[in-house]
Amino acid sequence: MQLNRLRQRLAAGQPTLGTRLHSSWPAVVEAVGHTGLFDYVEFLAEYAPFDAYALENFTRAADLHSMSAMIKLDYSARQSVIQAVASGFHSVLFANVRSAADVQACVHLVRPETPEDGGEYGAVMGRFTYMEYGGGPAYVQALRDLVVAVMIEKRQAVDDLPAILAVPGVDLIQFGPADYAMSTGQYADRRSPEIKAVERQVIAACLKAGIPPRVELRTPDQAKEFLDLGVRHFNLGADLTILYTWLRQNGEALRKALEG
Repeated sequence: MQLNRLRQRLAAGQPTLGTRLHSSWPAVVEAVGHTGLFDYVEFLAEYAPFDAYALENFTRAADLHSMSAMIKLDYSARQSVIQAVASGFHSVLFANVRSAADVQACVHLVRPETPEDGGEYGAVMGRFTYMEYGGGPAYVQALRDLVVAVMIEKRQAVDDLPAILAVPGVDLIQFGPADYAMSTGQYADRRSPEIKAVERQVIAACLKAGIPPRVELRTPDQAKEFLDLGVRHFNLGADLTILYTWLRQNGEALRKALEG
């Protein structure tokens, strides 16, 4: 079994840094790894196309650079979650949960199906097991170590946050302002003071419950306000946003030079 770097750092109380990719191309994962700066790389499978080959190659590339791999999926995507874990992802970020019952189902889905763990993940054959059927002690422990992260991004989830934070097995929480704004009818301005206040409430509740909150950033200068709140887990950038921003800024500059 490959070392779960994300779990290791969380267990040690250390900060973590990741980045997000829509692309499953292993070369992009390796580009992240070559920086030597990131603890994990997240594949945004909720939004991007993929197949079984892509999932395995994504995690192989992460392993080569001693990074963990996280995958973001809708909590109801049962078969994709099973396939992702079998492919070697060390963490699953579950999106679109609305209740503590939803979160409990997420945790059960990835925990080993043993009497003491009470999960649903059985013995499977895949890259995760090094081409053997799982079920041995190391396999069971790897499932116990799999990091469960949850998006709190729906009005119902914010309302049920105390119960969600009481669910055993949740390792990371992230507030999603865009979805929250939509679900509350405030989609005209997802960066409004009202939405910002809810984000701070979620962060404070997570810290009080002892569950680390994670924040997505576009640039490092956005981190200070969250560092001051006690946040130590960040995900920096996303490949499509980075590409679009670079092309827009530099394209505009060159277009002005051409037409000036």
